[in-house]
Amino acid sequence: MSASPFRQLPSVNEVLQAPSVQALASDWPHDRVVVAVREELASLREKLSRGEPLDEAANIETLAAHVAERLARQFQPKLWPVINATGIVLHTNLGRAPVAEAAARAAYEAARGYLNLELDLQSGKRSSRQLAIREWVCRLTGAESATAVNNNAAATVIALRALCQGKEAIISRGQLIEIGGSFRIPEIMAVSGATLREIGTTNITRLSDYENAIGPATGALMRVHSSNYRISGFTESVPLAELAALGRRFALPVIDDIGSGALLDFSRFGFEGEPVARDSIAAGADLVLFSGDKLLGGPQAGILAGRKHLIQRIEQDPLMRAFRLDKMTLAALETTLRIYLNEQRALVDVPALRMLSTPLAELQRRAQSLANLLGDINGLAVSVYEDTAYVGGGSLPDQAMATYVLAVQPVAMSDDDLASRLRTGNPAVIARLKDGKLLFDLRTVFPRQEPALIEALRRAVTQRAPGISSE
Repeated sequence: MSASPFRQLPSVNEVLQAPSVQALASDWPHDRVVVAVREELASLREKLSRGEPLDEAANIETLAAHVAERLARQFQPKLWPVINATGIVLHTNLGRAPVAEAAARAAYEAARGYLNLELDLQSGKRSSRQLAIREWVCRLTGAESATAVNNNAAATVIALRALCQGKEAIISRGQLIEIGGSFRIPEIMAVSGATLREIGTTNITRLSDYENAIGPATGALMRVHSSNYRISGFTESVPLAELAALGRRFALPVIDDIGSGALLDFSRFGFEGEPVARDSIAAGADLVLFSGDKLLGGPQAGILAGRKHLIQRIEQDPLMRAFRLDKMTLAALETTLRIYLNEQRALVDVPALRMLSTPLAELQRRAQSLANLLGDINGLAVSVYEDTAYVGGGSLPDQAMATYVLAVQPVAMSDDDLASRLRTGNPAVIARLKDGKLLFDLRTVFPRQEPALIEALRRAVTQRAPGISSE
């Protein structure tokens, strides 16, 4: 009678005694190593029960290597570096635009040590963390004062809570937008304790609509920029300067939520209609709200700039503590704002601005250079042609950019399969699928990432690259 094939398998203890498995103790808790060993042995038993040969799989050193791979898969980070080859500069699913190198270093230094977050080094007394950004925002926008919270939705909530709680905020029906994550302006207003007072119609709102709605219960007049959609055709809206004049006549604050946070005129990039924070202050807005991580190109934040007494009321609200920025974000945001003090430097150092201003000829040259390097990979059909891209889903959504793309069409697999292999590789690569091809737009690929992109494509075509696992 032949011996059971299951007797080929070593015991759990035998595997645990292997030097390569014992070396795992420096990276993983002992109990997790034991579980991984048992899981690997259970997997081999299943193979044997199906009549599959084990070959070298039952060898202790082979088992040890598989245990190490299993642990690495099970405990790999959930956040993974990605090469964004979509051409979408402000890609929400990929963390929007990267911050400037100097801003990243500032966040790193803040994280790894101490800093004077709430300490005045001159007097030795407690100070406000908002001082880190207040002066720079005021210089850049012309506002009397400024403060920052953790995103623009939070800025909207705390502004309405501090200025309109228990009162009405008057807003045009055409500006009741929905932002990312299904958050809607009416719901944000409700959370703040303000009462929404809709006026006008979807496409037409006049100054008289605001004036007729003003009453004893009015707390503020509000304008919200429709950054993620456009209304065209038969439309009419109230210029901010006129709305501000009406607010002054009735002693009501005017809040202007400009959304994406442009600190300079984006018409230089060919994009029209994006409000600039300084222009809103100049037009008379009492409070301007905008994001730090969209067109501004900094870390996620919501910035409030405007009248000093309004900023003081907002900072005194108890909710401010829940919404405040941490030291890393503040350090990155301050550095980003200081870069903007020299506009020419911002155009070079802030990645979002640099990507938007990349010349078309340079994109074509880079795409053709990569196409030449990919020419020796069997199983790929490669071409370069002009295409269209967009800034991002929530910013300048309907304004197209001309671009050049590297188009890759796999021969021995589907485009979906190639996209999946790239997406689950290390580094992960995200491209656009179109007409059976993968389109790589180098606008959002850093030059330093190009060798890794070439290697990722090579691995994806020739073999299944180890990387992200759903296990």
